[in-house]
Amino acid sequence: MSKRSRRNHSPAFKAKVALAAVKGEKTLAELAQQFDIHPNQITQWKAQLLDGAADVFGSEKAAAANPLVDVKTLHAKIGELTLANEFFRARARQSRNVAERKAMIDRLHALPLARQAEELGISRGSLYYQPQPVSVADLALMY
Repeated sequence: MSKRSRRNHSPAFKAKVALAAVKGEKTLAELAQQFDIHPNQITQWKAQLLDGAADVFGSEKAAAANPLVDVKTLHAKIGELTLANEFFRARARQSRNVAERKAMIDRLHALPLARQAEELGISRGSLYYQPQPVSVADLALMY
């Protein structure tokens, strides 16, 4: 038996099936066979239709309550902040050695350590490295 690929149904098709289920002229099994859909899917769409039916008549109040957002202004602000981030990222990496950049890491900050390391251009693994002192035995081998 071959497995059927996942299908995406349009909102219009879902509404048509759900309305047919609400009418109750046919059983779920008959509707499932007619529309080639599982009966559980019809039940879910019917429940969504009935839950959202109140919104059809109350959408004017909801639209008035939500003020329109100026998308152009938001896009401009995003662009401005992106430029600022790039500028400061370049400045953080420029003219600082790795030790100075490591010192800029704030372990208590909300930004994850991996992201801080990425922004500063240092290896994330180097944040966790704890240097060990050279043992006396190793010093003896060197000389």
